[in-house]
Amino acid sequence: MAEMLAQGKQPEVLFWVGCAGSFDDRAKKITKAFVRILNRAGVDFAVLGTEESCSGDPAKRAGNEFLFQMQAMMNIEVLNAYEAKKIVTACPHCFNTLKNEYPELGGKYEVVHHTEYLKSLLDAGRLTIQGGQFKGKRITFHDPCYLGRANNIYEAPRDLIQKLDAELVEMKRSRANGLCCGAGGAQMFKDAEPGNKEVNVERTEDALDTQPQIIAAGCPFCNTMMTDGVKVKERESDVKVMDIAELIANAQDL
Repeated sequence: MAEMLAQGKQPEVLFWVGCAGSFDDRAKKITKAFVRILNRAGVDFAVLGTEESCSGDPAKRAGNEFLFQMQAMMNIEVLNAYEAKKIVTACPHCFNTLKNEYPELGGKYEVVHHTEYLKSLLDAGRLTIQGGQFKGKRITFHDPCYLGRANNIYEAPRDLIQKLDAELVEMKRSRANGLCCGAGGAQMFKDAEPGNKEVNVERTEDALDTQPQIIAAGCPFCNTMMTDGVKVKERESDVKVMDIAELIANAQDL
């Protein structure tokens, strides 16, 4: 973004990468897949790079409102200095926080989740999809809490899966009745509490009941939790966990 500003340019969108997309080895692949699609569609985008800090979602959910406001204000100062208008992110936690919680602190932007943005590129004819390697594959989609129940976005990811000529199979608990993967509310970063089953194993069982070849996700945290669940069930040889961006990028061989 700094380089673009130096050239007197303003990007079409600012891609908010997020902590997972920047530092987690598995989530970095999602980031790269999404960037390959943006490049293919000719989208003029920028990232903040080292100027991007955590959105503050984990701090807020864990109850540290003071830390959240400090993190948010730092980000808002940077975003406002660059006059950011439209932000796209592959993380529903960042999406929800920037969209719904930054405005009252002075950060008002158009914030879009990457599944919505990919669908808008398709609708505008800037991106085309062939089913390719996913044609006829059984794919089930796990609704991330902060995408589905918190922001009512259910159709965009499903539309994209169906564009792959794949067979979309729904879990018993899906859409507004979906079950959390177990990572939200900063649970990702703490030890398990007493009980007889982890939440992510329960959710993975929901997914495996549909006999899928691929469990699709739209969140780096969900991806981690479902992948761990598939490993616990010893099914990693025949069931893959993939982000929607990876499905689209791989279908295109980008």
